[in-house]
Amino acid sequence: MSAPELRATVSLAAIFALRMLGLFMIMPVFSVYAKTIPGGDNLLLVGVALGAYGVTQSLLYIFYGWLSDKVGRKPVIAAGLVIFAIGSFVAAFGHDITWIIVGRVIQGMGAVSSAVLAFIADLTAEEHRTKAMAMVGGSIGVSFAVAIVGAPVVFHWVGMSGLFTLVGVFSILAVGVVLWVVPDAPKPVHVRAPFAEVLHNVELLRLNFGVLVLHATQTALFLVVPRLLVDAGLPVRSHWMIYLPVMGLAFVLMVPAIIAAEKRGKMKAVLVSAIGLILIGQLLLGSLSHTLTIVASVLFIYFLGFNILEASQPSLVSKLAPGARKGAATGVYNTTQSIGLALGGVVGGWLLKHGGPSTVFYTCSGLVLCWLIIAAYMKAPPKRA
Repeated sequence: MSAPELRATVSLAAIFALRMLGLFMIMPVFSVYAKTIPGGDNLLLVGVALGAYGVTQSLLYIFYGWLSDKVGRKPVIAAGLVIFAIGSFVAAFGHDITWIIVGRVIQGMGAVSSAVLAFIADLTAEEHRTKAMAMVGGSIGVSFAVAIVGAPVVFHWVGMSGLFTLVGVFSILAVGVVLWVVPDAPKPVHVRAPFAEVLHNVELLRLNFGVLVLHATQTALFLVVPRLLVDAGLPVRSHWMIYLPVMGLAFVLMVPAIIAAEKRGKMKAVLVSAIGLILIGQLLLGSLSHTLTIVASVLFIYFLGFNILEASQPSLVSKLAPGARKGAATGVYNTTQSIGLALGGVVGGWLLKHGGPSTVFYTCSGLVLCWLIIAAYMKAPPKRA
């Protein structure tokens, strides 16, 4: 990569990571916090609060991408981040489940991911684009690890209102990065996105289904796991003692898997294996007793698979959608990701309310098994020259 390409990719990946950090930091602690506020005893509403932003994101991703083609990337990304910050502050000052849901809906209206990915495509050469997308995927994995480990500690210090406020501040900082760090690019020429071609691409459809299942099951998982840890005797402020070693080891072991996938042409084998790890993790959480040792061990299996998939799938989307179809492909991919987040919160909350934790884990296992079968028939991507 040239110096301008590297600067553009790193700064835009940082924006992506800051925004995702804000979203991820809510997940490990919210289901426990909800017990203390009016309406928080309704598990369905707790699930809605976790997944609500996914609904508005899924409705607006394609619009934001189209608008960024018309008026430029920077204004659209900056405006979306400001909207996300407003939603964070609404949730911070909301002291019942209804106002937190309102805040989460507004957060979802700042759906800038498709515009960010399109901006990376504008600022990088074709031969470096897969590398740039992989850097974005890696930044998401890092932000997830930081959020999962740090959120319980920050929550203990500043509470949920402080956590939402911090999320809003992160978003404002990201606006500064957009305006003063990201290089300028020529105004893109609006081209009608060939969504029909994207939707007819079987390999992209596999990835779209996969990211929907990945984030649906992740959201559902975090409706249950924080409560399991508290029930096992570990207060929220100490959850980092589980998450830190689990995420640290999973992240270290993810690296050789990504190297094998990218450099040695093992992408299909690595992806299918990672899906298998997620399936094993969900099944074990549903069938074993929930002692701290068992939960920590199973979470390691789950997060090893999750981190591999979160870092590699965006890169694979960019490989499988050459030329003019990249923008359309990433827009549809992000849309299905958000639908998964919404479904995981709403359906997961309903299952937890009516069936308990094991019902959530076994339902997620069924979804992941369907994904594993679909992914097993994917074509192996061509090896990198």
